[in-house]
Amino acid sequence: MKVTKAVIPAAGLGTRVLPASKAVPKEMLNIVDKPAIQYIVDEAVAAGITDILIITNRGKGVIEDHFDHAFELEQVLRGKGRDGVADLVGSIGGGANIYFIRQRETKGLGHAVLCAQSFVGDEPFAVLYGDDVIVGEDPACGQLCRAYEQYGKGVVGIKEVSVEAIQKYSSMKLSPLGDHTFTITDMIEKPAEDQIFSLYSVLGRCVLPPSIFDVLKRTPLGAGNELQLTDAMKTLSQTETMVGVDYTGVRYDMGNKFGILQANIEVGLNHPEVSDELKAYLKQLKI
Repeated sequence: MKVTKAVIPAAGLGTRVLPASKAVPKEMLNIVDKPAIQYIVDEAVAAGITDILIITNRGKGVIEDHFDHAFELEQVLRGKGRDGVADLVGSIGGGANIYFIRQRETKGLGHAVLCAQSFVGDEPFAVLYGDDVIVGEDPACGQLCRAYEQYGKGVVGIKEVSVEAIQKYSSMKLSPLGDHTFTITDMIEKPAEDQIFSLYSVLGRCVLPPSIFDVLKRTPLGAGNELQLTDAMKTLSQTETMVGVDYTGVRYDMGNKFGILQANIEVGLNHPEVSDELKAYLKQLKI
């Protein structure tokens, strides 16, 4: 079954990037000239997603404003002969229907996904984590959607990380399935060193069957007294197995300060408008 719907949880408080996120949602922090969440939406659209639900909460109305049509701004730009910029502004969010819902209480990623049940209905859907921007020629979301369409099972985007990092994320129990793909039969969130299945962790993307909603409703609260999506996917992997895709592309964690700096430098080095100046500036620093 073709995957056409996506959910972007964007209700987190962004405490790791304070004070920047005190008044500006972390999803709206820029990577060069676009807010992080626009990269995520653009990725979903490039993957063939036609309907996107962004889950926000109080104080994040600016995200809705960003994807709204700014008629007055476009008219001003055209009046100044800046038609190219006007076209660019007008194209934001184009290519997909974008909807919004508020998660009234931040009760975890699993709870956020559960808020999307009426939007998803009885269809598979992609989840693109609002903290994770993935830049690459082949959209990471699209790589997972193709795997779902091939195998008919829930899919998680995975990358190999260090022993230190795996204990902050999740660890997958897996076996080779195909090119860059694995069968996953178990997973654990934030494992102790003696609980690590492998150094592969879920990072930023998954495609889930609609059965995940019933699993979430039966899943007890986990870490932080919140409903954890990983706990529900653990059940899914044990009962139905899941597919892991070691996706191509570079992931930037926009939930921490170094990730934001890394994204701006690396994307800037490939940006046609600023790359030459940035390269010259970095050479000048002689670090």
